[in-house]
Amino acid sequence: MTTLDRSAPSRSPRPARPPHRSHVIADSVTMLQRNLLHMVRYPGLSLFTILGPVVLLLLFVFVLGGTLGAGLPGAGSGDAVDGAGGRDAYLAYVMPGILIVTIAGTAGGTATTVSMDLADGITARFRTMAISRAAVLAGHVLGNTLQGVLAALLVLGVGLLIGFRPGASPLGWLAVIGLVTLVAFSVSWLGVAMGMQARSVETASNLPLVLTFLPLLGSGFVPTASLPEGLRVVAELQPFTPFTEGLRALLGGTEPGMTLPLSLGWCVVLAVAGYIWSRALYERRSVR
Repeated sequence: MTTLDRSAPSRSPRPARPPHRSHVIADSVTMLQRNLLHMVRYPGLSLFTILGPVVLLLLFVFVLGGTLGAGLPGAGSGDAVDGAGGRDAYLAYVMPGILIVTIAGTAGGTATTVSMDLADGITARFRTMAISRAAVLAGHVLGNTLQGVLAALLVLGVGLLIGFRPGASPLGWLAVIGLVTLVAFSVSWLGVAMGMQARSVETASNLPLVLTFLPLLGSGFVPTASLPEGLRVVAELQPFTPFTEGLRALLGGTEPGMTLPLSLGWCVVLAVAGYIWSRALYERRSVR
């Protein structure tokens, strides 16, 4: 017969392990690295993001620039059109619009990548892993923001090669980089949300085109004063017009006025709207 040795120390239950805590920043960096590797291995989307605006820049400057530049305010309205002078004036005018188009175009790549992850079940797999859910979305946003800034710098380099001569001060250049980064960040959140909203990869690649067309319906390519009344109101109220005007003032070395506060306000609105939209869809539709 065995007796219970009450003097023996009783085994206390093993202390529970602390629950796994998601480290949002570390997980976001990991997701960012994944997206950067994806861009390196599949450079087609990044290449198209840069080539498209470069083609637009060359087309508008060298084909249409002579006439459009002569019609800009302050260029005069003589009968003879100075093609070279018009092109130079129009290059200085259109460059900020081309940069905004470049940034807006990166949303298409983001939406496509997000939709591919959903269709392939990669996002569903991420949900089963002990990583922050916000980090999955943040990785796409950070990767696309970096891509947007780099694409804008490359397109700006092409502009410099063909004669664009900005008059920005060193402080103005810092403001240019900051504004480009904020616009790319806010547009990226919309791209993520559109990618999650789309039912297929094909739809996801086309849905962000509305963002690419908005700069054309603003002051990116012609002054809003030259537009019909109804279209002019829309052009002046939409967010891409202050983005373009702010960038144009900073690059030209002139006073940006209210365009910078308006741009910052629109960046906050678009980023918050894109985050809420994409987060709600992620909770409902990340498993297909």
